[in-house]
Amino acid sequence: MSETYIIGEIGQNHNGSVDLAKLLVEMAARQIENELFDLHLKGMNAVKLTKRDLREELSQSQMSRPYSSPHSFGRTYGEHREVLELSDEEHFEVYRHAKSFGMDFVETLCAKGCLSILRHFVPDRLKVASRDLTNLPLLEALAETRIPIILSTGMAGKQELDEALEVITKQHDQISILHCVSEYPTKPQNVNLNTIRYLKKHYPQYTIGFSDHTIGIAAPIAAVAMGAKIIEKHITIDRRMKGTDQAGSLGPDGMNRMIRDIRLLEMWEGVEDIFIEGDTESARMKLERSVASNRPIRAGEVIGEADIHLLSPGDGYKWRDRDQVIGRRAAADIPVDEVIYPSMLQ
Repeated sequence: MSETYIIGEIGQNHNGSVDLAKLLVEMAARQIENELFDLHLKGMNAVKLTKRDLREELSQSQMSRPYSSPHSFGRTYGEHREVLELSDEEHFEVYRHAKSFGMDFVETLCAKGCLSILRHFVPDRLKVASRDLTNLPLLEALAETRIPIILSTGMAGKQELDEALEVITKQHDQISILHCVSEYPTKPQNVNLNTIRYLKKHYPQYTIGFSDHTIGIAAPIAAVAMGAKIIEKHITIDRRMKGTDQAGSLGPDGMNRMIRDIRLLEMWEGVEDIFIEGDTESARMKLERSVASNRPIRAGEVIGEADIHLLSPGDGYKWRDRDQVIGRRAAADIPVDEVIYPSMLQ
C-alpha cells in the first residue's frame, strides 16, 4: 500500500439509524486542510459496519436476560441488540453512500447468515472480529467468497491466528492482519505496539496493521511509524452519545487530528538517505558560515590563516576550502568582518 489505509469503524455507533451512519460516512470522507503548508490531505480510506445474525449470536438465556445498562436500547439484551442491527437493505444504503464519496466499504460479518448481504452488494473487504478467529466454519464461508479478508488478533494467540490462516489460504491469500487488544479502552501498559514488528517479521507475506482501542490518537500514529499499513479506529458524531462504544471513539475533532497526523507522517518518512533538501537551500545560504576577514586587509597583502575566521552568509568559501584563500593576495582593500569572495583575490 502506498498510503496508510485508514478505516473508520462505525460499528454500532449509528445507534440503529441509517441517517446517523451516513453522517459518519461523510465525516470520515472529509478532506483535511492544512492551511500552513497549503496541503489538502485525504480523509479516511474506508468505513466499516458490523453485521450480526442474532439467531447465531448468543444463547437464548443470554438474549433474554434483563439489560439495564445506561447504554441499553431495550429491556433485554436481545432487544438491545435488535435495535442496533441494520437490515441488509440498510447496509446497502450506507454502502452506496460511502461509494458516492469514493470510499471503500468494509463489513464485519459475525455469522454465516450475514452473507445474505452479498445479494445486494460486495464489500471491498471483510473483517473478522478477533473473537471469531476460532469460528472456523465462518472463516471457511468468508474465504469462499474470495473477498479480501482482514483478521484482528485481539482475542487470539499465534495458534489461533495460524489455524485461521490455514483455513483462509485454502481459498486465497488476500489477507491483512491487525494487531489488536480487546480491552475497551486499552490500558497503556497493554497496548504492546511491538507486536506490529513481530507480525511484520513472522507474517511478511501479509499486510500488517493496528486496530486501536486506546483513548486518543497517539497510539495509531506511533503504529504507522512502526510500519502499520492499516489503521482501524472507532468514530462517532459525539462521544457523549448513548452507546457502549461512543466514549471510547474519536469524535470529529479527534478523528481529523488523527488523519492529519497520519497523512503528515507519510510525508515525514521520506527516503532512507541523508541529503540536503532543496527547500532548505535558501536557509543554508543565509545561515551557514564562510571564510571572512578578521582584520582589515590592504590590497596586495598576502592573506594568512591568522587573518580569517567564519561568518554568515554561507555563499563564500567553506573552511574546508580555506587553502584557496590562504597565501593569495588581496585584489583590493578588504574591510574587517567581510566574507571573502573569489573576486576579492588575485
